[in-house]
Amino acid sequence: MERKCNNLPFLLLMQTSKAIHDRIKDEMTKYKVSITEFSVLEVLYQKGKQTIQQIGNCILISSGSMTYVIDKLEQRGLLSRNACPDDRRVVHVTLTDDGNQLINEIMPKYHEFVNHMFDSLDSNETETIVQLLKKVRNKI
Repeated sequence: MERKCNNLPFLLLMQTSKAIHDRIKDEMTKYKVSITEFSVLEVLYQKGKQTIQQIGNCILISSGSMTYVIDKLEQRGLLSRNACPDDRRVVHVTLTDDGNQLINEIMPKYHEFVNHMFDSLDSNETETIVQLLKKVRNKI
């Protein structure tokens, strides 16, 4: 008895997602950062100062894994932790100058890379895929 997924849209979505993830992972090795480390740097680049929990919520990994990734990035001098003066239980994470320099180097190339992956779609196709993905997401 064959046991495979018969839902072609789901299968293609998962395969495409994995292929994109793998390509981004390969691109990030040029900068000596893992995809998870890049995700942390990107959140801080986009949103500024964040707590470890806020970062974890954005990139969907556990707090235990977050601590490990933050430790590695802090050891490399790419981010720093700062105690919150109003609540000693809270620690804020921010990019250092070196972290900003690295992410400023990566982001234009990253955006170009992501845009290139989708440049075979015309504007109507782009709108269609966005609407269809939103429709599926909203059902979840």
